[in-house]
Amino acid sequence: MAPRIRLAQHAEVVMRERDIASAWIERTLAAPDWDVEDPNDPTLRRSYAAIAERGGRILRVVYRPDETDIFVVTVFFDRGARRP
Repeated sequence: MAPRIRLAQHAEVVMRERDIASAWIERTLAAPDWDVEDPNDPTLRRSYAAIAERGGRILRVVYRPDETDIFVVTVFFDRGARRP
């Protein structure tokens, strides 16, 4: 069974403000172009993916995984994202 994706209130707000589709978040979490540990908080991870519908801009999804859920803390287009 696939983990359930839950969104922090902050993530919900920025999705609406920045017109970020939930499908893009799901796609980024399911098949990221790259995924790294958050350097500021080892309980969080960062997944990145190019979003074709937005001209290839890189979406960053910051989340906390657990056994059954993925809790998305924030999401945004990251202009400075560079693949490690």
